[in-house]
Amino acid sequence: MADENKEQQVKELHDKLIKAKAAIFAEYKGLTVDEITQLRRMLHNAGAELKVVKNTLALIASKGTPFEPASKYFFGPTSLAIGYKDSVAPAKIIVSYAKKAEKLNIRGGVIEGILMGAEDIKRLSELPPKEIILAKALACMKAPVTNLVGILQGVIRNFVYTLKAIETKKGS
Repeated sequence: MADENKEQQVKELHDKLIKAKAAIFAEYKGLTVDEITQLRRMLHNAGAELKVVKNTLALIASKGTPFEPASKYFFGPTSLAIGYKDSVAPAKIIVSYAKKAEKLNIRGGVIEGILMGAEDIKRLSELPPKEIILAKALACMKAPVTNLVGILQGVIRNFVYTLKAIETKKGS
């Protein structure tokens, strides 16, 4: 019976890792139940979840997934913040929560198939949201065209002013 339960846990975790865009590995030792519940709610609101895992089962479940190289993070009390929608949201939430609850120790993670250490996760969490980055990129691409239009309008405006000056001079 116990083996069937473990097999079921491995299968569930494997399925979650296959669907996931990101997973952040952290040590939760010392957090109260209320703190973990609060963290779970924050992650749930962002389309992610917090999973406390047994290391041996997580090692088995990660085989054949993009999270297999993260096996070095499976030691001691391990929690996984798994993101399904936004790959950066779990990192932002975990890092901001770790600043409040110093007992939460970030080990590293895998974002979009890229293995990252704790410092990389912290730097990633400081990036602005995707929408702002896209808006800035669009503004940079739009700026040369806008400047060209402004210059061409200036040339046309000066030409019209010159014609108007010639008309006024000939009229008087």
